[in-house]
Amino acid sequence: MTTPVCTSASNGMTRPSPYPSFASYVRARQPVLLRTARSLTANPSDAEDLLQTALTKTYVAWERIEDHRALDGYVRRALLNTRTSQWRKRKVDEFVCDELPEPDPVVSAEDPAERQALHDAMWRAIMKLPARQRAMVVLRYYEDLSEVQTAEVLGVSVGTVKSAVSRALGKLREDPELVLAR
Repeated sequence: MTTPVCTSASNGMTRPSPYPSFASYVRARQPVLLRTARSLTANPSDAEDLLQTALTKTYVAWERIEDHRALDGYVRRALLNTRTSQWRKRKVDEFVCDELPEPDPVVSAEDPAERQALHDAMWRAIMKLPARQRAMVVLRYYEDLSEVQTAEVLGVSVGTVKSAVSRALGKLREDPELVLAR
């Protein structure tokens, strides 16, 4: 038969501890151990409960603890193990709702490898154009110049830029490498 550990609330009397050294250890080290427990939890009440649980485990193992100089380490390990067990057993609450909390999936940009392959194919197709058309396409679409600015840079009329760019775009639309990309 085991001796009860707790005091009886009905008669108001406390029973002597079978381990007086445990009681003196708890009285002496409780503030330090409580600070350790508070560092493991966010709530001071939870820290007190955690310390009580760890001290209970220490009390049960009191006879098996050989080196009483290492009690702080033993209790700290009990605190940590108990807290880890509580964390692992934590219940995740689920709530029913009308709308899913996940955001709508964002349509991601194209695959970077595919994008680079298209970029390379476009440059190969541009390099097939005659020099004058190639210059107009590059100035117009890659350098983002207006038709007037392109005409000024090349020393041609705006109408020439419009017609040459139109023919160049027609050739690019017919390029077999770019047809596959559409």
